[in-house]
Amino acid sequence: IMLHSTLALSLLLIAVSSNLAMAIKKEKRAPQTLSRGWGDEITWVQTYEEGLYQAKKSNKPLMVIHHLEDCQYCQALKKAFAENEEIQEMAQNNFIMLNLMHETTDKNLSPDGQYVPRIMFVDPSLTVRADITGRYSNRLYTYEPQDMTFLIENMKKALRLIQTEL
Repeated sequence: IMLHSTLALSLLLIAVSSNLAMAIKKEKRAPQTLSRGWGDEITWVQTYEEGLYQAKKSNKPLMVIHHLEDCQYCQALKKAFAENEEIQEMAQNNFIMLNLMHETTDKNLSPDGQYVPRIMFVDPSLTVRADITGRYSNRLYTYEPQDMTFLIENMKKALRLIQTEL
């Protein structure tokens, strides 16, 4: 009898520990392909439509980053964006995030042209915030690597405007 219960206990321990190992493995998140280098800790939506749906559902603004792989300005902005802890944390916690390498059919996302990089905000009421602009009058929604403080201010503005207007 002793042998039988020891065997049963051993099998139970093996089962529990292998389940635990599987749970730990699952906890380690798979590399984020949707981040495309903009921030692997951020949960990214795949499409603009999904972004709008999530923004409305969660009452968080959607941040849309238009960029292209072979654009040096995009690469420089991406690096500054990914290395900025405050931006990464806000993007992770307070925004629905989307980075796109193609244009959407929503003309509201290109009020002054289809250039890259371009960052726009969409309110949970699904209004594109054309009033949240960068520093450059020739390309209203572009940011440069040295503009991260300005982008942070605009992210805060996007959050503040929801609370005051809805």
